[in-house]
Amino acid sequence: MMTLTENLPGKKISIISVNYNQPTVTQQLLDSIFATNTYPNIEIIIVDNGSRENFIPVWKDRYPEVKFIQSELNLGFAGGNNLGIAAADGEYFFLVNNDTEFTEGLLERLSLTFHDFPDTGVVCPKIRYFEYPRKIQYIGFTELTSFTARNQCLGQFEDDKGQYDDKVFITAFAHGAAMMISREACKQAGLMAENFFLYYEEMDWSLNIRKAGFKIRVNTFAQIYHKESVSVGADSPLKVYYLNRNRILLVRKHFTFYKQVLFCFYFSLIVFPRNIFKFLIKGKLKHVTAMFRAVFWNLSHHTNSF
Repeated sequence: MMTLTENLPGKKISIISVNYNQPTVTQQLLDSIFATNTYPNIEIIIVDNGSRENFIPVWKDRYPEVKFIQSELNLGFAGGNNLGIAAADGEYFFLVNNDTEFTEGLLERLSLTFHDFPDTGVVCPKIRYFEYPRKIQYIGFTELTSFTARNQCLGQFEDDKGQYDDKVFITAFAHGAAMMISREACKQAGLMAENFFLYYEEMDWSLNIRKAGFKIRVNTFAQIYHKESVSVGADSPLKVYYLNRNRILLVRKHFTFYKQVLFCFYFSLIVFPRNIFKFLIKGKLKHVTAMFRAVFWNLSHHTNSF
């Protein structure tokens, strides 16, 4: 792999992040970018996704180099990022959660992946937990299983002892917290499906990118820190709804009919009753409602519905 000082590709990178009612967290992200970045050709785009307060006037004074876009409506993770991509000039789009913080050399290392492996459509860094900086969150995903539509997040919760360092390898799915995608991959595969709104959109996108002939890679030379579940809460009804609704939607879009039938048996006989029982025992009636709503949406909507 090339060193950071040799023959930097120099192609413009558009850093895109979506804010929703988290001004302090977004400012921490911006501060980390300016404190660590040495890549010579970037633009930063922050999309405010229908927040209750308009933070942009304050941000413009504090961060004059940043491009701010305000959406009157909450377009979801996919819609907010798509809005940012539409305004971006870069050859690469680095989509990062606003609850991430950069490290030195991050952009250089990620961009070199496209140079060294031309069939790359998306590359992700190693992700570590911000609250537990020696713990790994992500160094790749396995494929979805046919029966459960689940997969494994490789390296998650492991102590980082360098066991995955200095490697670039193919993975099944990108991680939505930090993924750099080429403009060409976006052109061939399309943007993120906005009807996912929140969760699983990056898995759907990853499958579309792979179908377009690109590879998804993890570059463990690069790393980023992630503050998990800042925006929606660790176990909120909103999270329960979209995780279950979109898991089913992903199966409907990408699984064969036979695999869909297997998943339906598994979800209806095991997952649904288990979760309902768990929420009832804990008195979380809003979570129970969220589970029913998730299933009903899929029974009453097409795969391209909003």
